[in-house]
Amino acid sequence: MNILIALLPALFWGILPLVVSRTGGTPSQQIVGTTVGTLLVSIVVAFFMPPQLSAAVFGYAFVSGACWAFGQMNQYRSFGQIGVSNAMPISTGMQLVSTSLVGVLAFGEWPSAQEKLVGFAAIALIVLGIYLTTRQEGAGHKGVDMKAGVITLLVSTVGYVGYSYFPRVANVNGQDAFLPQAVGMVVSALVMSLLVRDSRPFSRKTVQNLLGGFIFAAAALSYLVSTYRNGIATGFTLSQMNVVLATLGSIYILGEKKTPKEMRHVLAGLALVVIGGVMIGLNA
Repeated sequence: MNILIALLPALFWGILPLVVSRTGGTPSQQIVGTTVGTLLVSIVVAFFMPPQLSAAVFGYAFVSGACWAFGQMNQYRSFGQIGVSNAMPISTGMQLVSTSLVGVLAFGEWPSAQEKLVGFAAIALIVLGIYLTTRQEGAGHKGVDMKAGVITLLVSTVGYVGYSYFPRVANVNGQDAFLPQAVGMVVSALVMSLLVRDSRPFSRKTVQNLLGGFIFAAAALSYLVSTYRNGIATGFTLSQMNVVLATLGSIYILGEKKTPKEMRHVLAGLALVVIGGVMIGLNA
C-alpha cells in the first residue's frame, strides 16, 4: 500500500502536462488556471488541517510558490516550442541535476567521497539521457524549435530550484507551506500574465485549466503523505517516474510524432533519467 501511495504523485504529475496541453490556451491562461485551482484546494485543506504560520514561514513559502509559478509558466511555454515529449525529459533532468547541485553546494549533501561519486555518476547518466531524448532524425520536425525550448526550460529550472530551496532554508514542512505557497503561485502567475501582451489571462480557457490546479494539488498532497509513509528518498525517487507517463502519454495520447529511431532514443534516454533519479534519491 505504501508503494502505491508513493506512485500517486508520479501519476498526478505525469497527467498534469497532458491535461494542460489537451485543454489548451495561452501559457498565461494555463498558469493562472493552474495556480488558482491549487489555491482553492489549499484553502479547503487549510480548513481541515490549519497550518502553523509565522511571518517567516509565510514569507519563505510565498516566495517558493512564486518561483514555482515562474518555472511552470516557462515549462508551459516550452510545450508549444518543442512538445511535451521533448520538454518533460529535459525539464525533469534539469531539475534533478540542479536541485542535487544546490543540495551539495548549499546544504552539504553527499559529504562522503562515495556519495559524491554515486551522485555525480547519476548526474552524468541524467545528462546523457537528456541528450538522447532531444536527438532528432534528419532536419527535425516542423514547428519544433529545440534551441528555443531548451533555453526556456533552463529558465524554468531556476524557478523550480527556488521552489525547493526556500522552504528548506527556513525548515518549513509541506503542510504549513502549502497555503502560502499557493498564494505566492497565484500572485506570481497574475503578475507574469499581466506583463505578457495579448495573453488574455482571464477567459474560458483559464477556467478550464483549473483542472490542472486540482491535479497539481493532488500530486503535492499525495507527495506529503508519501514522504511521511515512505521517507523522502523513496518518496522523491518514485515521484520522478512522472516523466515516463508524461513523455509516453504525449506520444500515444496527444499524438506527438516520433520516428522509430527517435523512439528508441527516447526510451533509452528515459531509462537513463529514471536510473539517475533513483540513484540520487537513494544516495543518502
